[in-house]
Amino acid sequence: MNKCIFIGNLTRDPEHNTTGSGVSFCRFTVAVTRNFSNANGERETDFINIVCWRNLADLCAKYLTKGNKVCVSGSLQIRSYDDKDGNRRSAAEIVAEEVEFLTPKNASGDAVTPQPKKSVATLEPIDDGELPF
Repeated sequence: MNKCIFIGNLTRDPEHNTTGSGVSFCRFTVAVTRNFSNANGERETDFINIVCWRNLADLCAKYLTKGNKVCVSGSLQIRSYDDKDGNRRSAAEIVAEEVEFLTPKNASGDAVTPQPKKSVATLEPIDDGELPF
């Protein structure tokens, strides 16, 4: 089974693009703090590369920005490629199956317009003798 789940914050705005055949994809990096401290008592952070495809890619590109908190579930993929100097490289990334947006809509620093309070009707007490059960 190849299943990974991460919760963290985007380190930069997502990069949205399409393949030559027109399939939409989006890449971003999530900073995830480890659950334990190192020898110096500091908690280290890992930077996880994420890629998502098609409709999920479009949604992530539209609604996510640097600093947003997300929960990503997907599978680990190791791919190989040749760099510009012709050297063979490998890269690990998570192919997202689900991305849950955890940052509230107005948490980006936008001013929140106060909503008028709705009045709540008061309920009259009911005499238990009037209930049919």
